[in-house]
Amino acid sequence: MLVERRSKALNLDGPIFPSPTGTIREATNVRNRAWKPFIARAGYEWVTFRTFRRTVATLLDEAGLTARQIADLLGHSRPSMTQDVYMGRRSPGRAAADALGAVITVSEG
Repeated sequence: MLVERRSKALNLDGPIFPSPTGTIREATNVRNRAWKPFIARAGYEWVTFRTFRRTVATLLDEAGLTARQIADLLGHSRPSMTQDVYMGRRSPGRAAADALGAVITVSEG
């Protein structure tokens, strides 16, 4: 969908979803006219725009994008801000548990 929108855009350096006048949409308008009705229809009223951004950042991280790439997509100048605030903490998983199990011994008794 994004590729299709971008290919039809008059200004390739502008927003993918511009306002009717071709500018960046106002955040309050997006939240009240698009976001809230969308999450209500989807049954996810608890999802905030920040929750969505954090989920997107985490999914992109898990897909292998760098912090710099994710920061650029989210409009952050510093990747560290993206990492600290938006990217989820990866769970260590089975490999970490196995590694710890190999070096830690438990004595019985």
